[in-house]
Amino acid sequence: MTSQAPSAEERWGKFYRWGPYGLLAFASAVGAGTASFFMTRGEMYAGGVLVAGAFVLQVWWDRARCGLPGRSDRSLHGHRSERASGGAFYYAVRTAIAFVLTWMNPLFSIFAVIGYFDANHLLPPRRVRTGLLVTAVTMAGSQSGGLPPASPSAWMLFGVIFALHAALVLIFGALGEKEAEETRAKAATMAELERTNARLEQALTENAGLHAQLLLQAREAGVDDERRRLATEIHDTLAQGLTGIITQLQAVTAADDPAVARDHLERAQALARQSLGEARRSVQDLGPGALEHDALHEALKKTVAEWSVRAGVRAEFTATGTVEPLHEEIEATLLRIGQEALANAARHARATRVGVTLSYMDGEVTLDVRDDGRGFDPLALPPRGASGGFGLGGMRARAERLAGTVDIESEPGHGTAISARVPLVRHD
Repeated sequence: MTSQAPSAEERWGKFYRWGPYGLLAFASAVGAGTASFFMTRGEMYAGGVLVAGAFVLQVWWDRARCGLPGRSDRSLHGHRSERASGGAFYYAVRTAIAFVLTWMNPLFSIFAVIGYFDANHLLPPRRVRTGLLVTAVTMAGSQSGGLPPASPSAWMLFGVIFALHAALVLIFGALGEKEAEETRAKAATMAELERTNARLEQALTENAGLHAQLLLQAREAGVDDERRRLATEIHDTLAQGLTGIITQLQAVTAADDPAVARDHLERAQALARQSLGEARRSVQDLGPGALEHDALHEALKKTVAEWSVRAGVRAEFTATGTVEPLHEEIEATLLRIGQEALANAARHARATRVGVTLSYMDGEVTLDVRDDGRGFDPLALPPRGASGGFGLGGMRARAERLAGTVDIESEPGHGTAISARVPLVRHD
């Protein structure tokens, strides 16, 4: 008898239970290893006291929330009892400790980032954005070189990064509200269907159990699928755009030539505008903006060229076979898979060359992304954990929704090849 896989609610419950401990431990280890670069001896002692205080605070909160009425480890964010029984106090004190630690050592932002994840279920609705903006100040200070900024240029960089974080807070809030509205609408629809089935039970007594089971499965599958779809869309657009922006801004601080710095700033601005446009489109219809005016092969060609400039890696795009218009879902899926594969190559591969090939064949379309980077062992990949990565798993999930597949060939030291195959469905 096989054990049932944990639900999304259970996984989130475990993250809220153990995530702060893990982030605090990791941040403490990194902070201790870099203390000599950022901290005076007095700050090291003060940092140790604050880390111990954060640990004690977390232990207190674990015990306090376990005593809440109706509380269980399966509860998802948004539990009203946590909001009303000390959640705001816990969030405020923890955020203050994280801010001071990050002030002394910017790398403690590893711990401060937890504030983005649980503000919605710990704070009253009217205080959520305030809490998120305080976390944004902490993160922007860390990413701009530490607080307080040491020069006018550092202040300018801090302002740009904080504005970006604040915009993302608003965007994520809008996406969250949209998801909540859709969930409520689905719940209302399912409730109406349940009432209808209840009225039919007298005539369909023999099928009542089956109807109830099917309704429950449909509701859970719909909510989980929508959550995964939104999470994957955010990862494939906003997260990648933010990574590119931070890379360009870091290059500004390292550039001695004003012209080079200005070029990186312009690229960062262009990425910010593009990410904002993608976010707006995501709120509306979750469709990639690159396909608004271009067919798939043209959008991929531009994507590869733009990625090559940002990453500083030689990249080539090739289309084979007879190019023809595809169904919009096919095009959107292959474009997102290509973008994610390129993002992974930039983050992990350390490649010098990347090749992207789009092949139109009888009955199927194939997208191949190859690099000459350091490679990895596909069988030794860690499971998706609290960091919430949607890379290789997200690519496979996208392809499987269209009855397609994603194959990965890689070996340490010999590069990586990712091949996505989906049915060729022409545009209606």
